[in-house]
Amino acid sequence: MLDHDVRNWLISAGFMDVPRRAETDKAPRRIPRDLEGLIEAPLLPVRDTVLFPHMVTPLLVGRDRSVQAAEAAEQTQGPLVVVAQRDQESEDPLPEAVYSIGTVVSVVRSLRMPDGTTSVLTQGEHRAEIVEFTQTEPYYRVRVRPVYEPTERPPATEALMRAVLALFEKVIRLNRSLPENAYVFAMNVDEPGWLADLVASAIDLDVPERQELLEMFDPTTRLQRLSILLAKQLDVLELEDHIHTQVQHEVDKSQREFYLREQMKAIQTELGEGDIHTQETNTLRQKIAEKGLSDEVREKAEKELERLAGMPPMSPEAGIIRTYLDWLLELPWGITSEDNLDVNHAAEVLDARHHGLPKAKERILEYIAVRTLRVAEGTLRVRSPILCFVGPPGTGKTSLGKSIAEALGRKFVRVSLGGIRDEAEIRGHRRTYIGALPGRIIQTMRRAETVNPLFMLDEIDKLGNDFQGDPSAALLEVLDPEQNFAFSDHYLEVPYDLSKVLFVTTANWMDPIPPALRDRMEVIEFPGYIEEEKLAIAQSFLIPRQLEEHGLKPEQLAFSEKAIRSLIREYTYEAGVRNLEREIANVCRKTARRVAEGKPIRRNVTPAAVTKFLGPPKFDFGVAEEQDQIGAATGVAVTDAGGDLQPIEVTLMEGKGMLLITGQLGEVMQESAQAAMSYTRSHARQLGLDARVFEKTDIHIHAPEGAVPKDGPSAGVTIVSALVSAFTHRPVRRDVAMTGEITLRGRVLPIGGLKEKVLAAHRAGLKTMILPKKNKKDMVEIPKRVLRDLEFVLVDHVDDVLKTALLPPIEKPRSVRKRVAKKAGNTKSAKRAKGTKK
Repeated sequence: MLDHDVRNWLISAGFMDVPRRAETDKAPRRIPRDLEGLIEAPLLPVRDTVLFPHMVTPLLVGRDRSVQAAEAAEQTQGPLVVVAQRDQESEDPLPEAVYSIGTVVSVVRSLRMPDGTTSVLTQGEHRAEIVEFTQTEPYYRVRVRPVYEPTERPPATEALMRAVLALFEKVIRLNRSLPENAYVFAMNVDEPGWLADLVASAIDLDVPERQELLEMFDPTTRLQRLSILLAKQLDVLELEDHIHTQVQHEVDKSQREFYLREQMKAIQTELGEGDIHTQETNTLRQKIAEKGLSDEVREKAEKELERLAGMPPMSPEAGIIRTYLDWLLELPWGITSEDNLDVNHAAEVLDARHHGLPKAKERILEYIAVRTLRVAEGTLRVRSPILCFVGPPGTGKTSLGKSIAEALGRKFVRVSLGGIRDEAEIRGHRRTYIGALPGRIIQTMRRAETVNPLFMLDEIDKLGNDFQGDPSAALLEVLDPEQNFAFSDHYLEVPYDLSKVLFVTTANWMDPIPPALRDRMEVIEFPGYIEEEKLAIAQSFLIPRQLEEHGLKPEQLAFSEKAIRSLIREYTYEAGVRNLEREIANVCRKTARRVAEGKPIRRNVTPAAVTKFLGPPKFDFGVAEEQDQIGAATGVAVTDAGGDLQPIEVTLMEGKGMLLITGQLGEVMQESAQAAMSYTRSHARQLGLDARVFEKTDIHIHAPEGAVPKDGPSAGVTIVSALVSAFTHRPVRRDVAMTGEITLRGRVLPIGGLKEKVLAAHRAGLKTMILPKKNKKDMVEIPKRVLRDLEFVLVDHVDDVLKTALLPPIEKPRSVRKRVAKKAGNTKSAKRAKGTKK
């Protein structure tokens, strides 16, 4: 039993309550014990706890067997043996289910609780070992052997006590659940076993660990084990303290930021800025939450929004961030329009809006058909083709793109690339620049409002490059299906998906397009229209549209077929129909004016009325030359406006054999002229010429319209024909057009742009067309009407060209023959001329 001083220490340390007895004036009860014999007492099995000697511990008893054991001990004022259960979940443990080592305690107080349980306040006396069970009903009684431990303090034990006290002090300092007075009480305990039991009962240990300490009868061994347990617990407490410190630091930081933000809001409210700024920030935050952004884009937007919320609204950078967030949130992210995959509907739309163009229409219908099958299989991702429409102006490239978008049910957006020289126009400027904006690709996607529009890049062949970069190189990423799913704009700084966009590019000429960019596109050629196609387009599309735009009705103005042909032949000279529509609009305007003035009008427009409306014809329709000419041959060439005639003129002059080439010809065409000259000289005998005539004659080769640059190898046969005609005085047929590249051996090689060249000859009213034999495979692209109107002569050697193109020679005057013979040094010819004169 504890004396009065020890009890006061326990009460002050919080290890026991003040006892409440019925008779407070009686002395404390003591348990009689035989120091050498055994003790028989009731047994109280307990769960989740181990009682140590000298400790005052309240127990809550609820089981019948346990309540009767406690009452028996209290009634006899005898000892009570408390033992921990091996199985903590067992409600009625058997004798073998409890530990064999327990604690003999005295019952200080017993109180019944309202819930039917009993609160028993116990005070530990000493350890005891169960020898045998003497009773099992109605409660357990056991015979135990008391275990009394030595109280000596050798130096080793003294050192262990100090070490345990030092560790216990640190544990109390870090463990906020332990009272600070527990260390003061432990300092005043002199017995090593008592100190070990006090510390073991104070710290947090599991039942097996407590039982292990209870079964250690040697105080020194117990202190050693306790020091190990204290060190482990100290490590855990130090880690918890470190984590708690970090968490507290973060909490303090957050509270500090919150306090500062509240102060800033108050200041902004006083300045009249807070409400607007806060409302705008909240609106942006709501948009970010509602927008279907990817994780990367959302993280970027939230980061920029936090920066915006933390700076004054009048700051210059706040405006930059606000503009950036507006761009980021107004772009379509995941918003798609549903495609109309009805192939028949698409065919009807394309045919209703465009005449001809079979290749382009067929390719679009194939794409729709493939997409239909892929969607039917459950594959939603279909790689979109990159189409490039190449052809002369006015052939319907841009308008076909609009019709494709309408057929698919997609939004149509367009960007003109003509004249762009800065790479930033495509990729955008970085936000470090003042007035920075995204590139034209992202700007147009913002206007499209969907991620799958039909995006037309107009005039891709008009891109330029300078010291600011190469825009065509920036387009490589845009038009590459392997890269454009993560297009990088310098302004956005986040990837944007362009893989669902159907890109369509247009160009008048393929040569200026870099090879790397050309390789990424599927080229579809738009040839020039023949006269019959222009007539059908004018009747079906151009005239009805112009009548509507000018407020006229069909019964007020009607164009006859002859009038339309007159417009096509005499007032326009083009591969497309843009100028034709312009001339039709001119007639409609003049008619609309007379209607507005109340004057009589001509309802039927005839060729004579066309001349009255538009003045004299601007172009001559017919053959290239009015009569057969010597030294003048008609060639054909491909220009930006389609095919066109390219006459070649050759004149001979007295001189020293010089070759003069004019007409602003390129290097390739100059080489063709030199090759033609070499072939003519090398075959002089076959042509009936004296080889020495070339040494006394200057040759001038000229291509009219010298202000227009010309180049290409296909004028070789034309130059040879003009040269041979000039030297042999054989006229060139005026109704023959020719094209083909020549070699020094006289072989005729194939050329490109056959369809455009044939159409140019047909448009000019020529009757015969000389073509390289190897171009026969390309004639399938020529319209049947042209094939019927033109006679095609396929050649593989210059001799065949000359047979078709040249007429018999014209007899020269005798004086001229004599003078030429003298210059050539041909004496026999001079005598023959003299004899003829006689």
